[in-house]
Amino acid sequence: MTLVLVGAGGAFGAISRYLVDGWVASATGGGFPWGTLVVNVSGSFVLGLLFAASVERGVLSPDIRAPILVGFIGAYTTFSTLTLETWRLVEDGSYVPAIANMGGSLILGLVAVVAGLMIGRLA
Repeated sequence: MTLVLVGAGGAFGAISRYLVDGWVASATGGGFPWGTLVVNVSGSFVLGLLFAASVERGVLSPDIRAPILVGFIGAYTTFSTLTLETWRLVEDGSYVPAIANMGGSLILGLVAVVAGLMIGRLA
């Protein structure tokens, strides 16, 4: 049953990623992969928050951890898309945006996961 729930969580995570990425891309007009950046940062924040709530504080049942953390968040955040879009920027000769995309995703992702952990650990 856990496998089915992880799959269902993954389906909803993938749909959410598609919708958020599309909304951000249309709002920003393209040119820079803002949608992927937003997805990676928000996914990192939510993963940190839910990890703290479920694993460290026991707020979420162990039965729901895998469907949410592995299924939903795992499908929502897409590092592979980040690397592909960065490489495409490099191929286009857009070196500064490529570095900004990788660096921004890494640094903001780390900040977001720490913020999520800190908020999730509040008593």
